[in-house]
Amino acid sequence: MLAAMSTPALPSSPLATAVSRDRGDACPGTLRLHAADDGALARVRIPGGVLTVRQAAALADAAERLGDGDLHLTSRGNVQLRGLADGCGGELTGLLDAAGLLPSHGHERVRNIVASPLSGLDGRGVLDVRPWLTALDAALCASEAARDLSGRFLFALDDGRGDVTGLDADVTVRATADGGAQLGLGAAGEALHVRAEEAARAALVAAETFLEAARTSGARVWRVEELDRPAEELLDAVGRRLTAEGIRHEPRARETGRADGPLPGALSSSLSVHVPLGRLTVRQWRELTHIAADELRLTPWRGVVLPTQGAPTAESLSRLAAAGLVTDPDSPWLRVGACIGRPGCAKSRADVRTDAAGALGAVEPHGLPLYWSGCERRCGHPRGDRVDVVAAEGGGYRLSTAVSGQEPRTTSMDDPARLATALAAITS
Repeated sequence: MLAAMSTPALPSSPLATAVSRDRGDACPGTLRLHAADDGALARVRIPGGVLTVRQAAALADAAERLGDGDLHLTSRGNVQLRGLADGCGGELTGLLDAAGLLPSHGHERVRNIVASPLSGLDGRGVLDVRPWLTALDAALCASEAARDLSGRFLFALDDGRGDVTGLDADVTVRATADGGAQLGLGAAGEALHVRAEEAARAALVAAETFLEAARTSGARVWRVEELDRPAEELLDAVGRRLTAEGIRHEPRARETGRADGPLPGALSSSLSVHVPLGRLTVRQWRELTHIAADELRLTPWRGVVLPTQGAPTAESLSRLAAAGLVTDPDSPWLRVGACIGRPGCAKSRADVRTDAAGALGAVEPHGLPLYWSGCERRCGHPRGDRVDVVAAEGGGYRLSTAVSGQEPRTTSMDDPARLATALAAITS
């Protein structure tokens, strides 16, 4: 029941996941839509989750004019538009192109970059990763080789606080206290230390080296964890390529992270809100853009950070709460996630979002997070410890704990109203 955690001809790694695919990467984008039960779906990549107010307004227009009127946040800080009508692809492309959201049509699915959402705002990071974000996105779009990356390949830019380091991205760059940067691959325990000013270039070199290794393997490999070699050996290959490129580096032990996002509420120079199940109406989205000073930052935890000019006001926070967004750091919504479920997905066995909302009162404030899924694929499930609540064949749900270092504990639940009893059976 638990999600599989996985990593020139080399020995197979015991951590690697066997990959056998009979087709190419079908990950949706903006130019290639996915046919879902509720209409076509577009996934708009937002590097670092950073949107100008003008770009956010363009997305709201697209959702209202062409889609179901909602904007769906993903676990990578991207935006999905659902319920799109047949034949709207050209109009959608035009809207997003005009807003600067498609700088390269050939790279639109590979611009998967998460970044520390509070970087440069609260003084807790080692440095502001925005220059890295700008440089890496530009380098990606300029690289012909990078066009071959899967739409699932992920970069993470961590300002030193360790928040996005915990997401186990394919390529992670983390700022270090000595003014440099740590370059890590997948979940490998080793890293390469490079100069901060060369961090974005080094990240692209790592991705291009992965592509070379993937071609050598002869299999359709989309993530670092899927290669038939230990990530440490791929890191050695990256080091050789860095040397050839004139980028100085040295091996170091890798720092760990927690994959924790900012709590909702008023912060030192921003407002933070959580979006229940990642779904925003156009009205809620526009309320965010009205309050935002210049930009919005979407987080990998389905939240939004609004940088403010000066200290954030209680009035703004109240407006966001009144719009139905979570501003309370103790809200149970912070511990609940779900896939799209019925009626949007044909594979789903249940309307998991309605069931999750109806059982919210059973979620303990300090217990394991819950992730509701309509089938065993558990699309969009988070990293880290949790309880998987998976719709079962014939009705009801199967609950399983996913806790690092522990064997899973499982139980069945015939009715979501009995969630508290089911949780007690596997977590007490």
